[in-house]
Amino acid sequence: MILVCGGLADVVTELVCARLEALGYPYRLLDLGLFPEGYRVAWRWTRGVPGGWVRAPDWKLHLSEVSGVFVRYLGSDGHAPLPELSPAMAEAVIAESQAGLMALLEHLPVLVVNRAAPSVSNHSKPYQALLVRESGLKTPPTLVTSDPEAALEFYQHNGGEVIFKSLSGVRSVVRKMNPSDLERLHLLRHGAAQFQRYLPGDNVRVHTVADEIFATRVRSEAVDYRYARRQGHTAEMEPTDLPDSVAEACLRLTRSSGLVLAGIDLKQTPQDEWYCFEFNPCPGFAYYEQHTGQPISAALAELLKAGIQA
Repeated sequence: MILVCGGLADVVTELVCARLEALGYPYRLLDLGLFPEGYRVAWRWTRGVPGGWVRAPDWKLHLSEVSGVFVRYLGSDGHAPLPELSPAMAEAVIAESQAGLMALLEHLPVLVVNRAAPSVSNHSKPYQALLVRESGLKTPPTLVTSDPEAALEFYQHNGGEVIFKSLSGVRSVVRKMNPSDLERLHLLRHGAAQFQRYLPGDNVRVHTVADEIFATRVRSEAVDYRYARRQGHTAEMEPTDLPDSVAEACLRLTRSSGLVLAGIDLKQTPQDEWYCFEFNPCPGFAYYEQHTGQPISAALAELLKAGIQA
């Protein structure tokens, strides 16, 4: 039995459940948009292995029956209101209940997509860059700083062709610097930012599902194609193939990071150079599957059904 842990209102979780339904693969959904309300999870260690069960109003699943787990943890903003609790208490209850579930899934001796421990790299872009380079992929010239003068020097050294972004895993809009931004560099003293040389070319989003690769070429005039419409542009997507060396590096990055599923952001320059910006251990692959028809969710469903030990 496959266990899906995520909010049903989340488009990726909804797609995974729909794909499992379409393929006829049995699963149970622990809706993290409601959890812990309506659910009970009980487990304890037995000979070094967690044993117990997960129970919903209309089903009960013993952990020994679980062949694979897909999980997308939610923040309090993705959870249904808990009106009987104060906002602070509700946030604490949600965090504590998900932490307890996380502790269980970290030690469950089945495939878990993805475990929390290897996913924390997403909270530090500089650390991710080290992992990217170790895999054999190149990264753009990068500066992480809270020094306004260092940022100005980097901007001038790269002829003003510079983008900036958040250092954390919190989603942010990637922007290209313009001269008016130089007046705001003094704000860096309150918090560092990441600057990178702007690279022309096509964005290529790669999803790895174990040993399978799904690459999507994105053509857009927008700096951040995810927000192309907001910037007055369009984004065209199509399946594409990777050079063998790049494909192997993507798989190597996924494995060395301890992940099963990853979303890797690449760029192919007009000179046919390949660079990697970052990788996401909890990728929103539904967006790419809906635009290209690539069977990412089907590959994931097959993997969960196989129940490979991990």
